[in-house]
Amino acid sequence: MKRIVTVLSAVALMVGFTSCKDKATTKINTDNVEVAANRDEVAKKLPVMAFDKSEHDFGQIVQGTPQETVFTFTNTGDAPLIITDAKSSCGCTVPNYPKNTPIAPGEAGEMVVKFNGSGQNQVTKTITVTANTEKGSELLRIKAFVSPKGAAPAGPVKS
Repeated sequence: MKRIVTVLSAVALMVGFTSCKDKATTKINTDNVEVAANRDEVAKKLPVMAFDKSEHDFGQIVQGTPQETVFTFTNTGDAPLIITDAKSSCGCTVPNYPKNTPIAPGEAGEMVVKFNGSGQNQVTKTITVTANTEKGSELLRIKAFVSPKGAAPAGPVKS
């Protein structure tokens, strides 16, 4: 019985070694290699979103007074920049941006952020910008000190 198992194992090994006698290099299609190399080179080129500022402070405002600021950005990368989404941390803040519009390398764009002035005291809101950059998203902030309506402005009293 041991002899039969040994003979069958030896035959299986011989068949295994001889069936792989074709060289793998003969099966390579050089056209596919070139296409893959070009694809990989293009994949390395990414847009980079550079903002003029990442935070804006409205200072002291009266509650319910709408505010607006503009975040300017430039595509400093090697591929077209596409912003797919921009969401704020609250419904009181609304970003307006060039959605799904390619921005070529070297070109600039604007994101207008509107804040309705709600809240009390120190208020900070974030805007998450989703784009086809390496990081995938950028974070912007707005802040303000919101005083109740009819309240005297804070700061030194002028005489």
